[in-house]
Amino acid sequence: MAENNNQNNNQAKPQDLNQLLKVRREKFHALQEAGKDPFRITKYDQTHHTDDVRTLYEGHEAKLLSGRVAPNTDGLSEEEAKDVLNNDYNERRAIMDADPIHVSIAGRMLFKRVMGKASFCNIQDLKGKIQVYVARDAVGEEDYADFKKSDIGDIYGVKGYIFRTKTGEISIHAEQLTLLSKSLQILPEKYHGLTDTDTRYRQRYVDLIMNEESRDTFVKRSKILAAIRRFLAAQDFMEVETPMLVANPGGAAARPFETHFNALDEDLKLRISLELYLKRLIVGGLERVYEIGRVFRNEGLDTRHNPEFTLMELYQAYTDYNGMMDLTENMYRYIAQEVLGTTTIVYNGIEMDLGKPFERITMVDAVKKYSGVDFNEIKTLEEARAVAKEHHVEFEDWHQKGHILNLFFEEFVEEHLIQPTFVMDHPIEISPLTKKKPENPEYVERFEMFMNGWEMCNAYSELNDPIDQRERFEAQDANAAAGDEEAEHCDEDFLNALEIGMPPTGGIGYGIDRLCMLMTDSPAIRDVLLFPTMKSLPNDK
Repeated sequence: MAENNNQNNNQAKPQDLNQLLKVRREKFHALQEAGKDPFRITKYDQTHHTDDVRTLYEGHEAKLLSGRVAPNTDGLSEEEAKDVLNNDYNERRAIMDADPIHVSIAGRMLFKRVMGKASFCNIQDLKGKIQVYVARDAVGEEDYADFKKSDIGDIYGVKGYIFRTKTGEISIHAEQLTLLSKSLQILPEKYHGLTDTDTRYRQRYVDLIMNEESRDTFVKRSKILAAIRRFLAAQDFMEVETPMLVANPGGAAARPFETHFNALDEDLKLRISLELYLKRLIVGGLERVYEIGRVFRNEGLDTRHNPEFTLMELYQAYTDYNGMMDLTENMYRYIAQEVLGTTTIVYNGIEMDLGKPFERITMVDAVKKYSGVDFNEIKTLEEARAVAKEHHVEFEDWHQKGHILNLFFEEFVEEHLIQPTFVMDHPIEISPLTKKKPENPEYVERFEMFMNGWEMCNAYSELNDPIDQRERFEAQDANAAAGDEEAEHCDEDFLNALEIGMPPTGGIGYGIDRLCMLMTDSPAIRDVLLFPTMKSLPNDK
């Protein structure tokens, strides 16, 4: 029993830990000397996953044992009842073993209990864990002796037949064991798992082994992306790829990362959005395009921000921001139903209903609702500054009236937007790539969708007037000269594309990571990024 899980305890003193690691390496060298080096194996015939095994057996059991009823032990003594149940089990087992289902599984051993001539272990694969019964008489004395020397973390291939134990657990009766990989490190102790968050993020591979919740999160993330692609394919959207290294990053207000391309001796930047290249494709006649890709912003780290993150942008010719609202509402419902089986999301104990029509409210009306300030009544910059001071909203000297409205929105409104809400009609000062509202040119046809107080997406009726666009780029250049480090800069090639002619277009950008956080009930963005950005440790440099 000493080989159970004590070897698995990472709370050991350093000298004990070193000794345990040494023992594992000695076992590996012994395998090599015996001609059983597991690292020489190149493949294994895995026929089933653990969940397949259970489903197969339950169906087979229902067929072979159809009509058989459980024995009645009423009125029997404890010993008599035990004998009746044991006989019933043996009869059932004989029926099932006469027509066995043979399977071949592979996975990591996370538990082992040795009991003389027979042992049990648990094997974990992508779909879960299953118990394996290993008997010396079934696998042979040599293989059984090798198995007894195995360690928690070793990867095994198991061939055998399925059965149900007396306690009712569906298991595999091993007939052949193959050591596929020897674990030379020690996993965290089974009952406590990997709980240190910093280590979980740095060693995600260990986190995925030890924490079922983490594996489930990333399986769901993959399903979310697959659902998005299915939905958009059904709407005739084309997935494309655009450059990550650019000379002039645009499409968002953010500081870029900078690098140098040696072959051209040219300074380049990592993209901060996908927008401007995708709109060039709309000019080229690709009427519905989207991209899911990494973007990079040289900003801070917190529970909702990582410097590299996954963004999806899509653009559709001949529609506007109303079309983007309809598409977004339908897509979010579709994703939730496909991945979660419901349109109700529960995040941190709060229910958010995607099944109901999403609320639609203008930014001005939202600010009035939650702060009491009506920006329709504020006509000048001086009035905006005065009301900001009155409400203790800090602003920069270069901020215009529209910037101050947005500051009020961030300060007083965002935290209240728990249920899905489209906030529409932003001030032109913070929307340099968006069409003006025809009836009020101080505002633009733009919306942001909020859930849980978070911005989930950002959409426009795209500006396609090259003269207006040039004027807005020039205003952004002026902001940059005044100290705005996140201002965009004029992009002459993009202006040239607009001058060739871009049709009326609706466009939108989605934060995929935040969507995954909501749909997996994950508290931080790092929980939905397989390998989040972390400060390097001394040994990493």
